[in-house]
Amino acid sequence: MNTSPEHEDIDFEPEDEMGTLGAAKVKMQKLRDELEKAKSERQEYLDGWQRCKADSLNMKKDLAHQAERQAERKLEGVIEDILPALDSFDMAMSGEAWEKTDSVWRSGMENVRNQLIEGLRRHGVDRFGAVGEAYDPRLHDAIQELDDAPGKPGDIVRIVRYGYRVDTRVLRPAQVIVKA
Repeated sequence: MNTSPEHEDIDFEPEDEMGTLGAAKVKMQKLRDELEKAKSERQEYLDGWQRCKADSLNMKKDLAHQAERQAERKLEGVIEDILPALDSFDMAMSGEAWEKTDSVWRSGMENVRNQLIEGLRRHGVDRFGAVGEAYDPRLHDAIQELDDAPGKPGDIVRIVRYGYRVDTRVLRPAQVIVKA
């Protein structure tokens, strides 16, 4: 008789004590029991494997999402570092002294500013805010209202600081003055 651990619980009676038919019935019942036990264990292992596979896929998706979000945050950090330089260009170009500056130097500075804006645009960053647009509280921060400004009430009459967004997410609202 085999006494390996996997066959320990199968104990067949000698055929001569039970008769051939009785021994066959006992053997069949024990085999059926073993088959049911194996099916149950197989299902348990299959269920565990499927849960593990689903957990693995979910973790992979979460890691990809986290990596994407981290890359977005890094890009936003770089953008936030560049925006003050663009603001400085815009302030310098809007002053009276700008018109008195040498045209060649002025043209060079405008080209540098435009290259920065274009570089941001290539990375999905849009600059927004324009005189004449309607005020939108989701995009604009109204810092002043003027009664005597030209245009319709609610129109932007001056851009103090441009806004920037990536897709539909506003990184910084435009600071504007609107017609009251």
